[in-house]
Amino acid sequence: MAAGKTTYFSTAVLNWLRGTTFPALAGSAYVGLFTVAPSDAGGGTEVTGNGYARQAITFAAPSGATPTSMASNADVLFPLQTPGGYGTVVAFGIFDLVSGGNLIYWNTCTNVTYALNDQAKLASGSVTLTED
Repeated sequence: MAAGKTTYFSTAVLNWLRGTTFPALAGSAYVGLFTVAPSDAGGGTEVTGNGYARQAITFAAPSGATPTSMASNADVLFPLQTPGGYGTVVAFGIFDLVSGGNLIYWNTCTNVTYALNDQAKLASGSVTLTED
C-alpha cells in the first residue's frame, strides 16, 4: 500500500520550525474517500455526489516511540449512497476542513465498490497515523 503525508503538511512543519504559526484545524479533522489515489503532492479524485460528504474523525492520544502513532478511536460512517453510488474507493485522506481545505495524510486501501444504499464505514482503530 502507498501512503504518505502531503507536501502541504511537511512544508507547514518546516515553516513552524522557522517561527511561523502552525495552521490550526477548524475544530476537527475530516476523512475523505478517493476513487483515484492522491500523492504527497495532493491530487487524486475525491468521491463526489450520490450522498457523499467528508466525515469528522477523532484519534486517541499518540503512543509509542520511534515510530509514534495514533489510531482513530470511533467508527466513521459515511451517508447511505443515493443512486449512482460512490464507485470504487481506492484510498482515503485526512483533511483540515469538511470541504475544500488541505489534504494532510493519505493512504491507499483495498478497492471497495459502493453502490446504492451501501454505507462506507471506517471501523474504530482502522485509521492509524504514524510519525518516525
